[in-house]
Amino acid sequence: MSTPISPKNILVTGASSGFGALTVRTLARAGHTVYAGMRQTAGRNAPAAADLAAYADEHGVRLHAVELDVSEQESADAAVARIVAEQGRIDVVVHNAGHMVLGPAEAFTPEQLAAVYDTNVLGTQRVNRAALPHLREQGEGLLVWVGSSSTRGGCPPFLAPYFAAKAAMDALAVSYAAEVIRFGIDTSIVVPGAFTSGTNHFAHAGAPADTDRAAAYDAHYKTLMAEVNTRLADLLPPDADVADVAAEIARVVELPAGRRPFRTHVDPSRDGSEVVSAVADRIRVDFFRRVGLTDLLTEEAAL
Repeated sequence: MSTPISPKNILVTGASSGFGALTVRTLARAGHTVYAGMRQTAGRNAPAAADLAAYADEHGVRLHAVELDVSEQESADAAVARIVAEQGRIDVVVHNAGHMVLGPAEAFTPEQLAAVYDTNVLGTQRVNRAALPHLREQGEGLLVWVGSSSTRGGCPPFLAPYFAAKAAMDALAVSYAAEVIRFGIDTSIVVPGAFTSGTNHFAHAGAPADTDRAAAYDAHYKTLMAEVNTRLADLLPPDADVADVAAEIARVVELPAGRRPFRTHVDPSRDGSEVVSAVADRIRVDFFRRVGLTDLLTEEAAL
């Protein structure tokens, strides 16, 4: 990847593994200054932070771990404050932090659903509240939201809390796009498909707290629940590469302001999300035109 004309100062949330870990390395190799947000950099994620530092030294790139727990506003504020103090500004926020759960929807307690929502949705709000004052003052910036094809494409059962939270995050991103554009802030929603290898989504998936209700589903669905990952993997072509998600995020970052895609898909399984999104985003564009809000749209507001 060629060095960009204008290197950016970038924060990526949830960067200890998966899409986030790949993305921070890809962006750093492209010449950007990248901060990899992760929890417990001196504790549970100390090995990930050390690997990041070793990678930066080996490749001679500007890549730093930054303590960031998206469930705490003070942590989000501190992470952004550090970036601004060290670099003078922050240019891009990549909302990647998320957590998956696997099991019958009924067996998850309301508190568990709230926790999944907290990480996948409220976490983006905390980081936005920390970063947007700086982006607004600068009069430019970019929010990248890492979504899920499940929001509008094929969605297998037993992932309901995660899918519901990702759909909520997508709706929040769509609303934010119109509200920040007059400050010169772009929005791009990057939509990965169900990559079943190269991430820890399924390996680290949470389980229902109500084990009795979960067991009640076993007679009819136990085999299916065990096979969700395998069935999704069977849809992927042999050349599917999770690194393509990181490459797409880097491509979006390096496009000129105002010319970035509102939504872009990286879905080798072709689960239909791109088809539905094309219609939904076109309806949004048409509606904005009908109510006289065309200045809230970019050239790339629809596929």
